[in-house]
Amino acid sequence: MDVDLIFKIAAIGILVSVLNQVLTRSGRDEMATMTTLVALVVVLAMVVQEISSLFDLVKNLFHL
Repeated sequence: MDVDLIFKIAAIGILVSVLNQVLTRSGRDEMATMTTLVALVVVLAMVVQEISSLFDLVKNLFHL
């Protein structure tokens, strides 16, 4: 696992929190919620890819 993944997740979190505040202050609460949900899905997809590569590595390591 690279440190890049942690930085990417942190950058997404910072961007989404700023965007969420801007949208909430402008009265678009639904858009703020949708933005948060989309960011959550993107981060989960990134993490699932890393977990998949970890499982492949373990499978190759033990010749399963």
